[in-house]
Amino acid sequence: MSAASVEAAPSAAVAAAVADKGRPEADTKRDADRKPAEMLEFAGVKPGQKVADFIPGGGYFTRIFAKTVGPKGKVYAVINQPPPNAPPPAAPPPIRAVAADPAYGNIEVVQAGFTAFALPEPVDVFWTAQNYHDLHLKRFNLDVASVNKQIFTAVKPGGYYIIVDHAAPAGTPVEAADTVHRIDPAIVKAEVEAAGFKFVDESKVLRNDKDDYSKTVFDPSLRGHTDQFIYRFRKPG
Repeated sequence: MSAASVEAAPSAAVAAAVADKGRPEADTKRDADRKPAEMLEFAGVKPGQKVADFIPGGGYFTRIFAKTVGPKGKVYAVINQPPPNAPPPAAPPPIRAVAADPAYGNIEVVQAGFTAFALPEPVDVFWTAQNYHDLHLKRFNLDVASVNKQIFTAVKPGGYYIIVDHAAPAGTPVEAADTVHRIDPAIVKAEVEAAGFKFVDESKVLRNDKDDYSKTVFDPSLRGHTDQFIYRFRKPG
């Protein structure tokens, strides 16, 4: 269906994961804006599933996924491989500390090039939040079609690809990723469907028609309150 999905109440597993006392205060303070319970329920994340968190940052959603899927589930945190001959980073990616925490022992970090990564097993849900537009940044010079094909391969037949990102007005060129860090949802839909996924529906829980689309998403006047779309795609099968 193409209409917005009716928001369902979060399951007990999702509610418990969001209420996890091990989550950092810096994360829980963002819950009112990011609405993680509603988002995970829309994504259909359940105990025992395999989930990939693509470009997980500090692990805001990764921790919640780990507690939702539980000990019989698995979470793969997918991060990019440094460019060849790049100097060593000053510190390891923050998600490695999350994965090393025994409280989140079902998290495994997968570090590889985004056009050539492979997960140890197919996943039920492949998730990325506020990152899809970054695939179009000029400095990365990525073949976005190849990235989406890798993701298609990583998802089980019948599984879902969930994309959350900052919206740009219809018709905005993809170059907006480099200026205001936004993307036209129609571009996302066309690219993901070209990889073989089928658009299922969207959640409007993070939509905000009062957003000033001319501003970068990092502008202090609107950071955390941008107009965001949440799309759910399904791999046929």
